[in-house]
Amino acid sequence: VLRPMLVRIGGRVYRKNLIQEQAYQHEEEEDFCAGPGDCTDEPCDAFVVEETEKGFQCRVEVPSPLYKYVIGKKGETKKRLETETRTSISIPKPGVEGEIVITGQHRSGVISARTRIDVLLDSFRKKQPFTHFLSFALNQPAIQEKFLQFKEEVLEKCSKDHGVSSSLFQNPAKLHLTLGTLVLLNEQEIRKACDLLQRCKEDFVDQITGGKPLTVEVAGVEYMNDDPAMTDVLYAKVHMKDGSDRLQVIADQLVERFVASGLMLKEWDRVKLHATVMNTVFRKDPSAEERNSTMTGKSSFKERESFNGRNILKLFENFCFGEVQLDSVRLSQRFSTDASGYYATSGQL
Repeated sequence: VLRPMLVRIGGRVYRKNLIQEQAYQHEEEEDFCAGPGDCTDEPCDAFVVEETEKGFQCRVEVPSPLYKYVIGKKGETKKRLETETRTSISIPKPGVEGEIVITGQHRSGVISARTRIDVLLDSFRKKQPFTHFLSFALNQPAIQEKFLQFKEEVLEKCSKDHGVSSSLFQNPAKLHLTLGTLVLLNEQEIRKACDLLQRCKEDFVDQITGGKPLTVEVAGVEYMNDDPAMTDVLYAKVHMKDGSDRLQVIADQLVERFVASGLMLKEWDRVKLHATVMNTVFRKDPSAEERNSTMTGKSSFKERESFNGRNILKLFENFCFGEVQLDSVRLSQRFSTDASGYYATSGQL
C-alpha cells in the first residue's frame, strides 16, 4: 500500500492502487473497472485533444487485438467509461486496424476517458505472450557441429541421470542469445521496433563495434536455478574473445532504449547473456521458447520435469562450442522458421 506500482504512460507516472483481481475462465471476457483511485484524471499534455464543432476529440492508436479489453464483457467496460466520463467512444471493427476515437462536450471528460483507456490497455498488454525478441544468431555451421557433438557426448555419458533425454536439446539451427522479449501486436508496432533498431545502430552500436563484427567465444555450461540436481535450463556461456565487455554494453544499451520507448518491459538491471542448449520446456514442445519473464504461462513450470544436471556440469564445465562473428542484431519472430532453419526476421541492424 505504501509503495504502489507505478505505471508510466506518455511521459507521465500514475500510481496503480492494489486491487483484488478476479480470475476469469476466458481472458477475452474480462472486464475492467478503472475507479477513481486507479489513475489521475487531470489534464495531461502527453496526448493531443482537438477542439471540434461539437466539443472535443482525442484519437488513440490501439492494435486490434486489444479492442476487446476496451469493449469488455458484453460491452460493459465501454459503456461504463462513456457514462462516467460523459464521452462517446468509437472503436473500429474487430480485426480492422485503426484508431479509437473519443469525443465529448468537455475537454476534461475526453482526457479522463483517454487516461483510463491508457491504463486499462497497459494492464492487459502486460498479460499478452511475447511475439518477438531481440537476438544474436549463434547457428553458424561450426557452432552447430560442436553443439551436436556436445549433445551426442551428453547422451552417451549422462543418459542414465534422472530426466536426461534427447528431447531436452535445443534445435541447433535456432541457437541464439536472447537480449529481450517484445509484444508487437500489429505492423505499425513492428515497424516502430525496426526503426528503433536502426537508430540504435546509428546512435551507439557502430561506435562501440567500430563497424566490425564482434568475435565471441561460446564455452562452458551453467544452469539457471539453485539446485543442479533439479535443472530446467542449461545454457552455454559467451564472452568476448578480446576480454572486453563490448557485447554486454551493446546488449544493455539496446534493452535500455527499447524499455524507454515502451516496446519492452524492464526485467533485469543487466542482460544475462546466455545460449540455451537444454531446456525442459522442449520435452513436450520442441518449438517452445524459453521464458525467463513474468509472462510465463501459469501452468508451464508445474508441467516441467526437471533433470539432474550435476554430471553434465562436471564433465562439460569447459566444453568449447567454438568462436563466432556477431555482425547483426535481429528482431526475431517467435514460433517461426526461415529458410536457414533460424527464426524469421522482421528487422535487423
